[in-house]
Order: sequence, then structure tokens, then C-alpha cells
Amino acid sequence: MMFDAPLIEGTLRRRYKRFLADVRLHSGEVVTAHCPNTGSLLGCAEPGSTVWLSCSSKPGRKYPYTWEMVQVEGSVTVGINTGLSNRLVREALESGVIAELGGYPSIRGEVRFGEENSRVDLLLQDGDEKPACYLEVKNVTAAVDGGIALFPDAVSARGTRHLRELMRVVASSARAALCFCVQRGDVKEVRPADEIDPEYGRALRQAIACGVEVLAYRAWVTPEGIRLEKRVPVTCP
Repeated sequence: MMFDAPLIEGTLRRRYKRFLADVRLHSGEVVTAHCPNTGSLLGCAEPGSTVWLSCSSKPGRKYPYTWEMVQVEGSVTVGINTGLSNRLVREALESGVIAELGGYPSIRGEVRFGEENSRVDLLLQDGDEKPACYLEVKNVTAAVDGGIALFPDAVSARGTRHLRELMRVVASSARAALCFCVQRGDVKEVRPADEIDPEYGRALRQAIACGVEVLAYRAWVTPEGIRLEKRVPVTCP
């Protein structure tokens, strides 16, 4: 995925009210940008960090700027826009990068399913040739020492609900999968953040035991574009 226009570099002043961030541009102007991430942005929202924004030309938008990326630990660029995750995973499926879930000619997004009024991120289908695959996508930004990425970075009742729905899919003899979209290039493995959300960690382990396929793919992230390129292990110690 390449950005339609060059991103705008600036310096993060603060992230607040969950969906807003104040950024100082190189011109000295301070702008308020939309923050497209509902998590805590653990380790990714430090004041003074270099960030990159996109700017929409659509009329009527209250906040034309959107916070897309942040530089952490001196040189690691992290994509924080969770709205891009489904697109990145879909592109990786269509290009054959995620070979484990290949062979489905039809990919539909945001399809209602389950017993808890959920929407699956991507529904992979091949007519009557094989069972459909219900694919949930989660964006990962938080990493700790040693290249270990954690998910979630805040309590996620919604994420736990999605795992319950995927387990029901497997019980119905369809296929269910979860893909962690890791928008940073320094990650070697993904783990559940048990200290942040122990309920999600328990549900993830149960889902794996029930047959939900859990994958993680790491992205190449630059201000010019993002693409998923390498699978990394998901471990539940």
C-alpha cells in the first residue's frame, strides 16, 4: 500500500481525548490531527516523537490531518492507523504473501456473523469448493525489549468477544483465523499482553486450542508506504 500523497512530518506535542493529537509542523504551526487508534498507544505516544500525518482534501472534515506513523526508539517507524490493517491484510492475501490463507477467490469485508452481533473483518469464500474462512484482523503497535510485540495495549472486551465468535465458527465446521497485523519492522514474535488484559490472553489460548488459526505478519513501514512481508510466530508462554 502506497500513500496517495507524501506524508507530512512533524513533532508530537500530545495525544489526548483518545482520538486527538497536537502536532507541531516544521513551519512552526501546531495542528490538531485525528488519532485513528483506540488503544493506549503504549510506547508510541511520547511527546517530542517524530510523527507523520496525512492530509485530506475532502471538504467539511473537522480535522483534515490524520496521524499515520510515529518514530520510536530512535529509528523504528510504527504505523498507528488501525484503519489500514484490513487493507494491508487483504493486499497480502491477494498477492499471496499470506499463503496459509490462500486459494479463496472471493474476499468480502465487514460481514455480519455470530451470536453477539459481530462483524468479521474479512470473509474468504470459494463457493462450495471448501469451507469459508472467517478472518479477524488486529493491529499491533506495542513492543517490549527483545522484539516481543504485545496485544492488546489496553483492555479489549471487543477483542475477547471476537475470539468467542471465532471459536463458535470452528465448532460449526467452518474455518476461523486471526491475523495480527504488526505495523513495525523490529518485531520477532507476538504475545498476548496478559498483564494488561488477562481475559484476552485466556481467550486467545482457548481459541488456539479449539482450532482457530492464529497468525502474525510483520510490516515494512515507511512514510512512502506500508506492506506486510514476513510471518512472525505467535507465542503464549
